[in-house]
Amino acid sequence: MKKIKVLSIFGTRPEAIKMCPLIKKLEQCDEIENLVCVTGQHRQMLDQVLDIFSIRPDYDLNLMKDRQTLTTITTSVLSALETLLKQASPDLVLVHGDTTTSSAAALAAFYQQIPVGHVEAGLRTYDIYSPFPEEMNRKIISQIAELFFAPTVKNRQNLERENIRKNVFVTGNTVIDAFQYTIKENYRYKNEALRLLTFEKKRYILMTAHRRENLGIPLANICRSVLRLVQDHSDVEVIYPVHLNPAVRETVFQIMGDEPRIHLIDPIDVEDMHNIMSKSYLVMTDSGGLQEEGPHFGIPVVVLRTETERPEAVEAGTVVVSGTEENAIYNTVSELLNDQERYSEMAHAVNPYGDGHASERIVREILTWSKTQGLK
Repeated sequence: MKKIKVLSIFGTRPEAIKMCPLIKKLEQCDEIENLVCVTGQHRQMLDQVLDIFSIRPDYDLNLMKDRQTLTTITTSVLSALETLLKQASPDLVLVHGDTTTSSAAALAAFYQQIPVGHVEAGLRTYDIYSPFPEEMNRKIISQIAELFFAPTVKNRQNLERENIRKNVFVTGNTVIDAFQYTIKENYRYKNEALRLLTFEKKRYILMTAHRRENLGIPLANICRSVLRLVQDHSDVEVIYPVHLNPAVRETVFQIMGDEPRIHLIDPIDVEDMHNIMSKSYLVMTDSGGLQEEGPHFGIPVVVLRTETERPEAVEAGTVVVSGTEENAIYNTVSELLNDQERYSEMAHAVNPYGDGHASERIVREILTWSKTQGLK
């Protein structure tokens, strides 16, 4: 029996975290020939995730360069994939989310007339410059894709508003699936600073902030608000894996570097991140993924942005958007630290991102679609 040849293409750490659980399920399916291509848009951080999931790519384009730009990433991915796609000749290309790798890979597949499946489809802010360039990337992919794997009903409704109704499936988010591979009892942290934390005595806030649109004044506002929060709450400490971008590190260390209860550490791998998140009191982030991950552990998430493409989390009560003004952030987090009833409301809200079986649903829909295409 002819197998369906499915090629998954991704290049960044966040993509890898969400694609690897799906790839493990594709590997287990006897009816699918599973192929993996990484572009290396991120390098070291990407390789860490692949190692954790024991995934060895069939193709590694290794495109990462110093001082790469959106233009150089796009043109490099397009050029490299032209040859690869002709040689591999997959029946379906899978891309994830909203990265530049994903939009370029979808376009490369389109040029070869290969169907595209979009994992995590239908997220929208309706502001093409926020988040930048992610909002436009996902809109581009939506115009190319043939299969749409939407995490939530609201994501499906976003696609319907754009007249995309065929082959749209609500699956849940594959990031929830990843926890079965990363969360471990009696876990020993790889990062030495994390091994020194005393969870029974402190309330720890896990924090990330590095988005392009937050660089400069917004990030400075965020840092000043966090410094005030720690100074005003003696039992609160902050764990902040700081992005390696010099523009981020300069601001962060200048404002918060002298506070001993703010632990500024280098980026950590996904196992350390998921396990430390599971023990944290709350999350402050401008990331997309943490908005989905925190609620799984019953942890309130404060979004350090002016909007979110994950409004279902806000509606479910697991996430609150604080904006990027210093006082607004301080007041939002202070309420959660001081008002136990408000904290409990968020901590016990139902996670809208699924039950950890999104990957299985995606594989099932791929098999059903393949029969309609005469691939089996």
